[in-house]
Amino acid sequence: MAKPINPKKVSMAEQPPELRIHNFEEVARGYTPEQAIEEAKRCLVCPKSPCVSGCPVNVDIPAFIKHVAEGDFRSAADIIKRSDALPAITGRVCPQETQCEGVCVLKKRFESVAIGRLERFVADWEATTNTLSSPTILPATDKKVAVVGSGPAGLTAAADLARLGHHVTIFEALHEAGGVLSYGIPEFRLPKGVVKREVDYVLSLGARLHKDFIVGTSATVDELLEEYDAVFLGTGAGLPWFLGLPGEDLGGVYSANEYLTRSNLMKAYRFPEYDTPIAIGQRVIVIGGGNTAMDAARTALRLGANEVMIVYRRSRVELPARLEEVEHAEKEGIQFHLLTTPLAFYGSDGKVEELECLRNELGEPDASGRRKPIAIEGSNFRLQADVMVIAVGQSPSPLISKTTPELAQGKGGIIKVDPSTMKTSKKGVFAAGDIITGGATVILAMGQARAAARAIHDYLETGVW
Repeated sequence: MAKPINPKKVSMAEQPPELRIHNFEEVARGYTPEQAIEEAKRCLVCPKSPCVSGCPVNVDIPAFIKHVAEGDFRSAADIIKRSDALPAITGRVCPQETQCEGVCVLKKRFESVAIGRLERFVADWEATTNTLSSPTILPATDKKVAVVGSGPAGLTAAADLARLGHHVTIFEALHEAGGVLSYGIPEFRLPKGVVKREVDYVLSLGARLHKDFIVGTSATVDELLEEYDAVFLGTGAGLPWFLGLPGEDLGGVYSANEYLTRSNLMKAYRFPEYDTPIAIGQRVIVIGGGNTAMDAARTALRLGANEVMIVYRRSRVELPARLEEVEHAEKEGIQFHLLTTPLAFYGSDGKVEELECLRNELGEPDASGRRKPIAIEGSNFRLQADVMVIAVGQSPSPLISKTTPELAQGKGGIIKVDPSTMKTSKKGVFAAGDIITGGATVILAMGQARAAARAIHDYLETGVW
């Protein structure tokens, strides 16, 4: 008689909130082999497998989970790596709840299979046992591809193209590879050692990395095309949005991009060991409701703030951040001022001290599908803080567009592409990730990059644009 299915996921150990708010160590601890096997046995191994189509990079999820259930972690890792070159990263930061796990058949009656946790387990097992996957690499071609940006899109495109035998060079503007994985996502959610080992894996496939190289100044796209047969643009969205409110230029007001880059990439959280200063506010306000806002708020807490507040103009239901990140923030004591719109920053002697706000109520859904916030007249109030972080979105840097005028652009400076091939308006140039969408998810960028790699390969093989 078949063993009944456990209706709930196997829980994953976490650092207790009262401890983790004082360190930058990873919050989630991962599964043990026994826990992974137990969770994998919940999978129904569905013939139609909606989870695969729910995954932007189309990992064969039932196949890898079946091997986990059998304790064959080596085969599970090999299957994942066929589609996902960065599983230790995607297993940690993917919004599985709205993708593969969101369409899990088991979810019709119970909690979905913990696909992300299992993917993370397999990737971590592979690393800790030092038994890295050795995928098939096709014979070398005479074609050269320049990959601009070493974030999730660039790394994915580079991995796929290197496996197809092409000569790949990755150009990274910063002094460390990883893009948003390095500068944007905090250590407690994505350890930089994990990012490094995934970058090293991509390089082990034959791709080369050229750091401190800014395409647009060090060389233009046109100059790259003189040496390379194709160029892939995966430079992300590093230009922060501001609110345009009075007092926004006061000292102590940061963009989330600067705040997180100082802490994550430049290691300000380990000052003075690393010579990067950062404002450690006693009271910190973060404006926004996405994952970046949660990252900034939780970082402020760990840097030593006594009180951290999130200001968001809609309700908790509309928060765009992952539910897991919101719950982590709440457990850590971060306050949420919901249905609240900022109006102006106030301060003295050039330093911010207060944020004037207005309370809202929710009306009908707007173009985003979320209910529109409507101001309640006369509900103005002020919140006091000495550091304020604006986390309301970002756009692609205009540097490549300005130096490559033939690239067609869309709203907000995104690069226009053919959605099936990721071809831009300029021959030989492809793009994927946040540079074509604005700020989005790691896994969406990776899925687009895989499509771009296939199209680049076809172009290099046929010469047909």
